[in-house]
Amino acid sequence: MDLECSRLLPALCAVLVDPRQPVADDTCLEKLLDWFKTVTEGESSLLLLQEHPCLVELLSHVLKLQDLSPGVLSFSLRLAGIFAAQENCFQYLQQGELLPELFGETGPLGQAAWAVPTVRSGWIQGLRSLAQHPSALHFLADHGSVDTVFSLQGDSSLFVASAASQLLVHVLALSMRGGAEEQPCLQGDDWPTCAQKIVGHIEESLCSTATPKVTQALNVLTTTFGRCQSPWTEALWMRLSARVTCLLKRDPIPAAHSLVDLLLCVARSPVFGSSNSSLWEMVAQALSCLGPSHVGPLALGILKLEHCPQALRTQAFQVLLQPLACVLKATVQAPGPPGLLDGMADDAMTVDALLASKSSCAGLLCRTLAHLEELQPLPQRPSPWPQAPLLGAAVTVLRLCDGSATPISSVGGHLCGTLAGCIRVQRAALDFLGMLSQGTSPQELVMQALAVLLEYLESPDSSPTVLKKAFQATLRWLLSSPKTPSCSDLGSHIPQFLRELFLVLQKRLCSPCWEVRDSALEFLTQLSRHWGGEADFRCALLASEVPELAWQLLQDPESYVRASAVTATGQLSSRGLHVPTSPQHTVARQSLLRELLCILSADSEGFPRRAVMQVFTEWLRDGHADVARDTKQFVATVLQVVSRDLDWEVRAQGLELALVFLAQTLGPPRTHCPYAVALPEAAPAQPLTETLRALCHVGLIDFAFRALFDCDRPVAQKSCDLLLFLRDKIASYNSLREASPNTNSMEVALWRWPAGEQTQPRGDQEPEAVLAMLRSLDLEGLRSTLAESSDHVEKSPQSLLQDMLATGGFLQGDEADCY
Repeated sequence: MDLECSRLLPALCAVLVDPRQPVADDTCLEKLLDWFKTVTEGESSLLLLQEHPCLVELLSHVLKLQDLSPGVLSFSLRLAGIFAAQENCFQYLQQGELLPELFGETGPLGQAAWAVPTVRSGWIQGLRSLAQHPSALHFLADHGSVDTVFSLQGDSSLFVASAASQLLVHVLALSMRGGAEEQPCLQGDDWPTCAQKIVGHIEESLCSTATPKVTQALNVLTTTFGRCQSPWTEALWMRLSARVTCLLKRDPIPAAHSLVDLLLCVARSPVFGSSNSSLWEMVAQALSCLGPSHVGPLALGILKLEHCPQALRTQAFQVLLQPLACVLKATVQAPGPPGLLDGMADDAMTVDALLASKSSCAGLLCRTLAHLEELQPLPQRPSPWPQAPLLGAAVTVLRLCDGSATPISSVGGHLCGTLAGCIRVQRAALDFLGMLSQGTSPQELVMQALAVLLEYLESPDSSPTVLKKAFQATLRWLLSSPKTPSCSDLGSHIPQFLRELFLVLQKRLCSPCWEVRDSALEFLTQLSRHWGGEADFRCALLASEVPELAWQLLQDPESYVRASAVTATGQLSSRGLHVPTSPQHTVARQSLLRELLCILSADSEGFPRRAVMQVFTEWLRDGHADVARDTKQFVATVLQVVSRDLDWEVRAQGLELALVFLAQTLGPPRTHCPYAVALPEAAPAQPLTETLRALCHVGLIDFAFRALFDCDRPVAQKSCDLLLFLRDKIASYNSLREASPNTNSMEVALWRWPAGEQTQPRGDQEPEAVLAMLRSLDLEGLRSTLAESSDHVEKSPQSLLQDMLATGGFLQGDEADCY
């Protein structure tokens, strides 16, 4: 601890124990605790207390003051735990009877402050900190602390209850360390005292008829098996597994969610091998007994295991597919080859869940689809994967939701009424349908999938969120269709599908709902980016009114839509998919570049202007025809507009564009890989002095140096990177050493840029002055400074102590660091 902090510490302790003084807020107390943790990690806690007796006085006084703030009392309990984590300091505090007073039965437990959750939480966290050595275990056993922790497991505060369970896990692991660590077959009577007490409490809780008690025990076990992979955990499971099995025989099964978590945690533990038959038998029993709302996560977890008996994997997959099997059997199935869903017997609990209520049915289907979507890309997914039945099930679920399915049983009729217009299930099914595009499916089913997607895109009943999901699923199917071997003859259907798709897209681009227009434009952008070179796509797009409508949406009243329209038209222009000329729209079609420049300079919202800069940067990078016609004039015009923009993201994007122009002018950045072969630098296409003069002429140098002093840190950082790149490229031609600058001109320019003056004409900077400025500025140091957080000065411990003392009026005038 530094001398200044040592000097301030006694006054701070006096403020904390004085009820008349304003108490520092919880944030300051948390920062103070973090500081003490850092100090004790590097120093002896015992030496710290001996050199600063005010800390011991603080701990000894907090319980004697009846009107002390609960926050300060909690802070003191946690601070005592931090000090007592070192065993010699623990013994020192124990000699003074401080620890029993703070954490024993005579401590805060009997005070009125115990009713405050903050105090109870501080008490638990203090014990958690000090429980690091054998002496602490004896203390916990001798002073009844473990019994108090048991009672706090059911605390009304969820934070306190969770912390109590975490503490029990920590104490159990600490007790077994060196006890049964290498002896997994030790009997319970041979376990350490604290371990016996905790395990006995868990056993008692597992036999309880109160579900909260069972939940608490299962959560402690789950955390234990998740954190500890020592041999003693196997002995613990052998002792408790029979009681866990008994839970599966109750009706209803208590704490089913926590039970699933425990079974999966034990199954994932490396302590238990795949040959542990009793564990897998229990899991199989759970798959048969648990209800649909809980068995799904268990089945998914089992299927994600790398080592698991094949019979159990088959059972788990059948359980996971059961809801979709019920759906298919209740409706007219889509044609296709028989799959894994065929021949599965209806499960009574699954049918009951589907018929119970709309929320129950929707919840079960959404969870099933989400689980299968999570399972599909995994290498350990079941094989063969029932692609065709799953695709048929997804289409059927979507048809149930839009009312076009044909039920063949009373269950099917009930599902039609229950799922009609259910947005939640529609979104989940569309996500699942999009995922299935990655597999190989029969052509007939693929056409059905595309047909149902078109129906959803066209339906007036589709909500904006459902439409967005439908657009995303359609995009995934279109992007994957040429790569699907079994659908090689699907190409003949693509032109017709695209024509129908663009008719729907025209309708959606004219929607009164801005979210729909926005989603349609995003879809158009993505589709054009990936399919812009395909003849069928270009023909269908240019034959539609979609390009014209996208152009018109540049003037949309909603800024999000204008931004998406900018991106879409920019992408179409990059692909040469221009709006066809027509007499009635001659004026509006003169130049997209001028239109985007107008948006950049005049749009009142930031989103469209940012989109314009992204389009311009992409155009410059890709050599767009309108940009290549006069690149220097394009860059100069854009930078002139951007330099006046108040949106820092627009200015930052302007620097990105400037960096692209620099790389095209001077060459790409040099590699910094130590293993890369250093190739000689190519000679510049023109003398460096002329190149720099050209950069000055387009305003790039002026823009970059002004941005270096920008009040928004990301802009200054990007400018620093750009100037470092420029200096690095120039240095490779040995030009920095050759410069003979005009010193006065350089100093004047450097003063003008941070002041924001613009009296200097564009392009008047001399190349030699630019070289000298690059040489004189410590750009590496500036980059390091910009990388620091804005409060790095005020985060010092001394500043924290000064602020807390200033709150209590202990500092005079400018001694306080009031930032």
